[in-house]
Amino acid sequence: MTVSPPPGYDGPSLADLAADVSTDSDETLSVSAPFTGETVGNVPACTPADVRGAAERARETQQSWSDRPVGERAATIERFASLVEDSRGDLLDLIQIESGKARLDAHEEVLDVVATTSYYADRAAEYLTPERKAGVVPLLTSVHKHRDPYGVVGFITPWNYPLTLAVSDALPALLAGNAVLVKPAEETPHTALFVARLLREAGVPEDCFRVLPGEGKRLGEPLVESVDAVSFTGSTAVGREVAAQAGRELVPATLELGGNGPIVVREDAPLGRTVTGAVRGGFASAGQLCIATERIYVHESRYDVFCDRLVERVRNLDLGANFEYSTDVGSLISETQLSKVQSHVDEAVEAGATLLTGGRHRPDVGPLAYEPTVLTDVPDDTAVACEETFGPVVTVTPVEDDEDALARANDDPYGLHGSVWTGDPATGKSVARELDCGTVCVNDAYISMWASTGAPMGGRNDSGIGRRHGDEGFQKYTETQSVAVQRGHPIAPPAGVPNRVVAATLSAYLRLTRAVGLR
Repeated sequence: MTVSPPPGYDGPSLADLAADVSTDSDETLSVSAPFTGETVGNVPACTPADVRGAAERARETQQSWSDRPVGERAATIERFASLVEDSRGDLLDLIQIESGKARLDAHEEVLDVVATTSYYADRAAEYLTPERKAGVVPLLTSVHKHRDPYGVVGFITPWNYPLTLAVSDALPALLAGNAVLVKPAEETPHTALFVARLLREAGVPEDCFRVLPGEGKRLGEPLVESVDAVSFTGSTAVGREVAAQAGRELVPATLELGGNGPIVVREDAPLGRTVTGAVRGGFASAGQLCIATERIYVHESRYDVFCDRLVERVRNLDLGANFEYSTDVGSLISETQLSKVQSHVDEAVEAGATLLTGGRHRPDVGPLAYEPTVLTDVPDDTAVACEETFGPVVTVTPVEDDEDALARANDDPYGLHGSVWTGDPATGKSVARELDCGTVCVNDAYISMWASTGAPMGGRNDSGIGRRHGDEGFQKYTETQSVAVQRGHPIAPPAGVPNRVVAATLSAYLRLTRAVGLR
């Protein structure tokens, strides 16, 4: 197995990318390929001093970037999108080398970056145009709301989507006029470094997008201390720590955290399409997807046939560790993740769950390959039922009706993403509204939501706070300033007029404006 870039790769070498890291430290991070377990590169590990220095340089450069006309910034980011498209094959190879995911799953990341770039580049000027608001005294008071960049935004990103999460959420931050510091996951730094290189080539100043590889435990705290806003994607446990520090620093934080995605299969669901969706939702990126399907609740009248069809489809999935589009399910990322997935499945089986297919580590395929797995009869108190497994494992449970399905689906601390499957989209939408999740798809696993860039997405409950995509995905990287201009006499008691008369006049004015709809 070739773990260095495969034939046809024309991008920078991993050593060349590692040389872009700015640090005086001699410490390094060893990066392994999940396909083989072999080391593919060593990246300099930044220090807390490096983080603070990068933040200072970013702050010095950010003002000149912000001073550029928004149309110029948008054109720069559009050039980046073109470079991503031109580098698609090399990016796919690099994503796969570092994350071990299947090629189609890597391709989704490239498409997401290009689509997100175009969406926000087209709308940045609109978002930043001052908005006129109603003044207290018509014709005499004018008020405008302005949006300004925070300054420097810090991103702490995970390994499961090393391209998308390194840059897609940072693009609106850059377009708003911010500088960006990215602390990528230790497992996938080269992908983020390639992104930084493409942004520089497009015209983004070097210190306006800086990648800081290193250990999260060491760099997280100085990063939050050094920036003006922070975005974190990762586990709920670490997200709580980031939120706590951001609160102490009075730094706004956006957090997309864990999930335990439920899907509801109604009695009238078209089973062919539903099974296809369940397979995609459960096994995309080997289940290492925050909005993945993990729990499937099926109407009892369709339960047996659904399980039969699901198991047949899952058994026919191509599990592989290669660069071919023919592979359906790729590798897990690490020994830690493999151990977690295996322990969740083993615990459930020992507690009485039925293993319909899968459930095995497959070292013959790759050192971290794990079979796509379907479980039924899963006790509610097992980890696979009530925690995020984050692997190629789904559980299937029969339910009596929609009410039963919703009660089970919502009996969970998470609330990131779910789906509803039905032959009646109108009813499906009503059921979706009852799922306690930040996003819900009807008759699709996740792509229709994720790819609809104009709609906000994010979690409820233990799945986080804040949103990416849509208006919210841009506005969260700006702070507002309202400017009121008063014509004529200031709103203050005129000289010589008793305060009692002033108070009565103001009250009468308020009643009048309410009556005529000016409030």
